[in-house]
Amino acid sequence: MAASIYTINKGVNKSIEFKGLKAQYIWYLAGGLLVLLILFAILYVVGVNTYICLIIILGCGTVLFTQVYRMSKTYGAYGLMKKAAKRKVPQVIKCHSRKMFIKN
Repeated sequence: MAASIYTINKGVNKSIEFKGLKAQYIWYLAGGLLVLLILFAILYVVGVNTYICLIIILGCGTVLFTQVYRMSKTYGAYGLMKKAAKRKVPQVIKCHSRKMFIKN
């Protein structure tokens, strides 16, 4: 009887990664690029010089790329969501009465 060869899916539960960007940061970058494309179209239609449009869009694009890659490197796949959730956790719980400790 011949031995069966099975392929193993080694990355089944891993988060998605594209050129160093992890998980939701890919969507942040795509959304930012879409906003830059719309901004370029608006500036061009309004009548701003093409070279000035390009300088503005390239500058904003550089800032967008550096910030998204910095967040991806700093917080990882789910760290930004954990940071946002940590802000909602209270530092101290104060209780000014004993009602919650008395059993009825």
